[in-house]
Amino acid sequence: MALRNAGAAPGFATKTFLGITAGSIGAFVGTPAEVALIRMTADGRLPVEQRRNYKNVLDALLRIVREEGVLKLWRGATPTVGRAMVVNAAQLSTYSQAREVFAAYVRDGIFLHFCASMVSGLVTTIASMPVDIIKTRIQNAAKGQSQLAVVTNLLKNEGVFSLWKGFLPYYARLGPHTVLTFIFLEQMNAAYFKYT
Repeated sequence: MALRNAGAAPGFATKTFLGITAGSIGAFVGTPAEVALIRMTADGRLPVEQRRNYKNVLDALLRIVREEGVLKLWRGATPTVGRAMVVNAAQLSTYSQAREVFAAYVRDGIFLHFCASMVSGLVTTIASMPVDIIKTRIQNAAKGQSQLAVVTNLLKNEGVFSLWKGFLPYYARLGPHTVLTFIFLEQMNAAYFKYT
């Protein structure tokens, strides 16, 4: 399937589709490691009798399989894949679109890439925070608690705006990450086209 027509850049819908596809595949494959990471991170905040006390990531993965079954490695896979789809769709498509818009006003270079990636980081933060918070809560939930119960309790006890709780720190992390990702990508692309 050709994603370019006669040398023209792909449209916004195609960019969004590509971002969604890449994000969903990567997230599904990486979910077991993320489950282990989230559990290990949350362990210190649990009461001593509820701690899992994993020694390392490998120990966490093996114990999850042994104690809970292999499918528990993909606990929260649906929101994890959903988050990745939202992040990639928002990040990749808005960067590309913002870059095209800013290119009419700013000369191509690092400043253009910086401006477009800051817009992309902001849109990505707004779009992905709710999914990220829900995903983390589901993956860290107690045994036997359903995903629906986790989401319902979150919204009932903390309200809808809790889905954007910690917006500034999240953007302070995601904004620079997005800026550096796209600036490095643009520089590598320029070097590739220059030397090959």
